[in-house]
Amino acid sequence: MARRDRHGRGLRAPLMPASLPGHRTRGELFDSLVIDAAERLEPRWGSRWGRLEFGTEDVPPSDPSPWEHGVPLGRLFPADLGQPSRVVVYRRPCEERAEGTDLAPLVRDVVAEQLAHLLNCAPEDVDPDFGR
Repeated sequence: MARRDRHGRGLRAPLMPASLPGHRTRGELFDSLVIDAAERLEPRWGSRWGRLEFGTEDVPPSDPSPWEHGVPLGRLFPADLGQPSRVVVYRRPCEERAEGTDLAPLVRDVVAEQLAHLLNCAPEDVDPDFGR
C-alpha cells in the first residue's frame, strides 16, 4: 500500500490558496452563477414561486422529454408529494452553448425560462433583461 507521505515531508500543500479565484472549480463557478441569477429574481418573484429549489448538474439524463428537441439547458421539475418545485440547470450544455462568450447571461436566461414555465408567463415578464 503506497502512502502519500512516503519521504516523511508531510502532506502536500494545495497548488493555489483558497483565497484566490482560481481555486474554485468550474462546477463551483457555475453554481455561483445560478445562485446569482436566482437571487437577482427573488425580490420580484420570490413570493409567487413559493417553495422552490435551484440545482445544477453536469449533464442532463440520457432520456429527453418528448417535447425537448436537442440537449436541454435546464429543466423544471414540478412539486410532487410534498417536495418543492426544482429548477435544474445543466452545466456542460450551457458551457457548450456559450462557446467562449460570457456564460452569466445564458445562465440568467435559462433560469428565467424555467421560472416562466413555473409562473405561466413569458420569460420577458420574469426578467426584463431576458435575451440581452
